[in-house]
Amino acid sequence: MKDVTKLKRRHKMKFNISNCELVSFFLTLVFCFFISTSSDEFLDCLSQTISSDNIVFTPNDTSYSPLLQSTIQNLRFNTTTTPKPLAIITPLSYSHVQSTVICGVKSRLNIRTRSGGHDYEGLSYTSFDHAPFIILDLNQLRSVSVDSQAKTAWVESGATLGELYYWVSQKSNLLGFPAGECTSVGVGGHISGGGYGMMARKYGLSADNVIDALLVDVKGRILDRDSMGEDLFWAIRGGGGASFGVVLSWKINLVYVPPIVTVSSVSKSLDEDATRLVYKWQQIAHNITEDLFINLIITPVQATDQENSSMQVTINSLFLGTVEEFMKTVSDGFPELGLQQKDCTEMSWIESVVYYSIYFKGQNIETLIERRPQPKSYFKVKSDYVKNAIPEEALGEIFKWCLKENVMLAMEPHGGKMSEIDETATPYPHREGNLYIIQYIIVWDDVGFISTQKNVASIRRIYEKMAPYVSKNPREAYVNFRDLDIGTNCYACSTCYVQAMKWGTRYFKGNFKKLAMVKGVVDPKNFFRNEQSIPPLVLSQSY
Repeated sequence: MKDVTKLKRRHKMKFNISNCELVSFFLTLVFCFFISTSSDEFLDCLSQTISSDNIVFTPNDTSYSPLLQSTIQNLRFNTTTTPKPLAIITPLSYSHVQSTVICGVKSRLNIRTRSGGHDYEGLSYTSFDHAPFIILDLNQLRSVSVDSQAKTAWVESGATLGELYYWVSQKSNLLGFPAGECTSVGVGGHISGGGYGMMARKYGLSADNVIDALLVDVKGRILDRDSMGEDLFWAIRGGGGASFGVVLSWKINLVYVPPIVTVSSVSKSLDEDATRLVYKWQQIAHNITEDLFINLIITPVQATDQENSSMQVTINSLFLGTVEEFMKTVSDGFPELGLQQKDCTEMSWIESVVYYSIYFKGQNIETLIERRPQPKSYFKVKSDYVKNAIPEEALGEIFKWCLKENVMLAMEPHGGKMSEIDETATPYPHREGNLYIIQYIIVWDDVGFISTQKNVASIRRIYEKMAPYVSKNPREAYVNFRDLDIGTNCYACSTCYVQAMKWGTRYFKGNFKKLAMVKGVVDPKNFFRNEQSIPPLVLSQSY
């Protein structure tokens, strides 16, 4: 009798397990059916308006994987388990972008827009909630049209910063544009998040110098500044990439650069009193003439003998003028640096772009338009803003922490023009009162989950320890240095905006609410979305 009872129980257990497996299998089939149906619907829709086969790539195409991987910089998001797009669209015309958006809306497929692929958390080419998606890769929309007489240019979002710099320089050696040092970054993402660079203290952010734009909205319309309205135009100039539509092209004001600029790069170890130099740098880098930009790269130098490991401080300078003028400025304002004329080099502004480019130093300016494959690595980045100088003693402790955790620091000054622009003028609010921005960087080469967890934990520990020395309420961060640690979106819930404030106020402070209100007007159903896109805040009255 006992044996019969055991058999029944065993049979019942098998039946229950089979039911669970059946339900799971059924849900999987439904999900796969939805993906397949949505994908087919999207491709069928697209085929009605796009006849070219060389702009639509699916996983069945041999070009799909190389294209997907071509601009991925962070290998953390290039694994076999990373969610992949159902298709990659590489538009050759603005109408192709319009069709992609219209078909994406119709088939209920999320679109991730990629211009350069440098986004630190991979939001332009993967999906952390595993929802099906399409990549709209703008790499073929890369023209730069320069009007040297008007001192303006139209630049498409798929152009790199290097291409923009190069084509401007070909029209005039007295014109440039204030944007980042990393020349392979895409213009679209860079400007959408503000765009900080080595001429920011002189001319502000990239976004501060945008005077018009062309954008495809959720209805597939192409809008310029006049037709999109001032609120949407405000939002796209620093509100983060891919929240409001697809920006096709930007009209920018070009800025004056002298025929000769001076560069200098000097490295000091902690034994050479580098800690004192960093402390002094905090006092002067934001206050010195706007023609001089001085940043710091502080790197762990690991030795075989741990006792000989140390932090190295590299002081990089770009001066908009001759070496004589530069030496006088530094001698008067930063004599502790001990700079000598042999440490300095005169060159043209476009040559200085190559000099400070991570991978092109020592090469000719034509490398800026060659689109060579860039070295890739595993990395994690976080950011902070500093409003009060960190005491020298505390700097010493910070460098010990960074050496132990193998974390690099990049410090870039604000002040100058950055402090003169009101924090509500664009969505980028980190203006007056900020001495500098810190970027925390950890890079590793070894593959695997354990290595990733170990290194990410290291940079998080540094970030936690830095809390007493950086901005507070909110602890500010730069949206172009995406960091999902500070919060992510929920989708299709009534508290989206409230939950997003956790990260939104850190990137945008008081501007976050206006961004969400603009989103509520132009994309109320939240079609253009990612893990840190602006959520729609729909109000009953106009803002």
